[in-house]
Amino acid sequence: MDAHKLQRLRERYAQPDGDLKADVPFRGALKQIADSDLHQKKPYADLPTLLDFPYREDWEGLDTVLVGVPMDLGVTNRPGARFGPRALRAIERVGPYHPTHDVIPSMVLRGADIGDVPFRSRFSLEKSIEDIETFYRRIAAAGLKPVSAGGDHSITYPIMKALGAETPLGMVHIDAHCDTAGPYDDEKFHHGGPFRQAVLAGVLDPERCVQVGIRGSAELAWAFSYDAGMTVIHMDDFHSMGLPAVISLCREKVAGGPVYASVDVDGIDPAFTPGTGTPEIGGLTPLEAQMLIRGLAGLPIAGGDVVEVAPQYDPSANTAHVGASMMFEILSLLAHEAAAAQAGRST
Repeated sequence: MDAHKLQRLRERYAQPDGDLKADVPFRGALKQIADSDLHQKKPYADLPTLLDFPYREDWEGLDTVLVGVPMDLGVTNRPGARFGPRALRAIERVGPYHPTHDVIPSMVLRGADIGDVPFRSRFSLEKSIEDIETFYRRIAAAGLKPVSAGGDHSITYPIMKALGAETPLGMVHIDAHCDTAGPYDDEKFHHGGPFRQAVLAGVLDPERCVQVGIRGSAELAWAFSYDAGMTVIHMDDFHSMGLPAVISLCREKVAGGPVYASVDVDGIDPAFTPGTGTPEIGGLTPLEAQMLIRGLAGLPIAGGDVVEVAPQYDPSANTAHVGASMMFEILSLLAHEAAAAQAGRST
């Protein structure tokens, strides 16, 4: 070993701030963390919040909010996603730094966990849909961008009604199922049909929607996706196209307006996310899902959600860990956009 190099390393790293003197790409982010209280924060201490953001009841001064939506009255198979927000809050060590985007979301976003949507009834799906829309209309009116933890996928319809009221949204949707089905048991509100309802309400532009990871025998329920002009990428297509081509197609299709990112954890293979109500084998890996979301950087993201985490079916907590990681990926898209805007203002 080179003696001079060894001596230099000993002298530098014998000091507490040795890492800050290294010529590495992430030195700026490292200094930000060192100058804050983030490096002292114990991941297992204090009250749990979504992605360790501070809890706030007051929304003053925020630009981004993390929201729990503990409602699963729309499930068609196994219930339990009402416990998803609580499970995601309990996950430790997701973030705070995103190495791909070279950004610390909590340092560039004025964000907070603002708690859960308040529901009038634990029994009525229709009232719950109304309550979600009312809450998110407040969020939209305040100019905030939400990243939400469900709940089952029926929660996305009222969120879209609020966020897409002025300008219809485009969407990148990771899921095993298209979720554009018609009524089940004479009920149109359920987790298998939120995007049919959103398109019919005029808040989701089907021509600007890409649905990735689709598979399984529920294919017979997705006529609306094809008829409405949504881009459906089955898992067979995903592997034959390759990830770069899928990302390119997503960016092409959703261009022209605000984009919503929705991740159902059953889009990921149940080997990684068994804790969900409608598992389908043969899905994405967590890394593929992460890279797909990262590929959306630079698009005008209006918000996003992670849904269908039902923790009681997964004693390992892997499903919740993957879900929290997907939330962090969506949040990091907002942080990437904010950091780029801040850099533009400073030049």
